[in-house]
Amino acid sequence: MRNSFNRELELLNMELTSMGKAIETAIDYAERALFTRDEKLVKTALEYDTEVDHLEQTIETRCLQLLLRQQPVARDLRVISSALKMITDMERIGDQAGDIAEISLRLPENLDMERMKNIQAMAKASSKMVTNAVDAFVTRNQTLAENIIAADDEVDRLFEEVRDQLIGIVRQESGDVAAAVDLLMIAKYFERIGDHAVNIAEWVIYSITGHHESEEIAVEEGRKA
Repeated sequence: MRNSFNRELELLNMELTSMGKAIETAIDYAERALFTRDEKLVKTALEYDTEVDHLEQTIETRCLQLLLRQQPVARDLRVISSALKMITDMERIGDQAGDIAEISLRLPENLDMERMKNIQAMAKASSKMVTNAVDAFVTRNQTLAENIIAADDEVDRLFEEVRDQLIGIVRQESGDVAAAVDLLMIAKYFERIGDHAVNIAEWVIYSITGHHESEEIAVEEGRKA
C-alpha cells in the first residue's frame, strides 16, 4: 500500500513540475510578445495557458483519488492538500500570462524601451519565483520557499516604480495614455504573479511544517477581536 502511495506522490511531483514549466514558458512567450507584438508568440502563450488548465484538472483528480483511496494522515495529508491549493494559484498565473500576451497586441510599435525595462525585470523575477516555488515543493526545501517570499519585495519595488512612472504620463498627458494604461495593467499582472508565487511558497512551508502564515494571522486576529 505504501509503495503504491509513494508512486502516486512521485507522479504528482512530476505533474506539478510539468505545470510549473508550462507556466514559465507561458510567461516567457508573453514577455517576448511585449517587445515584438508577434501574434504567433501570443498564440503560443495562450496554448501553454490551455496546457496549464489541463494539468490543473489532472493534478486535482490525482489528489482527490489519493485522498479517497489512500486516506493519508499527518504530513502526507498536508502534502496533498497543499498541492490542491497550489494548483489554484498556478492556474491563475497561467491565465495572467495569457492576459499579458493578449494586451501586448494593443501596444504601439514605438514604445519607449526604457519604460519597458522594469516590466521586463518584473517578468523575469516573477517567473523565477514560480519555478523556484514548484522546485521547493518537489524537493521539500523550506529555505528555498522562504527565499521566494523575501524575493517578492523586489517585484513589489519594481511595480511601484513602473506605476509611478506611468501615472505621471497619464496625468501629464505627455505620451500615449492608452498605452500607459495597458502597460500599468501588464505590470500589475506580473506583480500578481509574484503574489501567487508567494502563496505557493507558503503552502510549501505548510506541507513541511504544518504551519501556514495566513492561518496563524487569522487565529491571532480572532483572539484580539
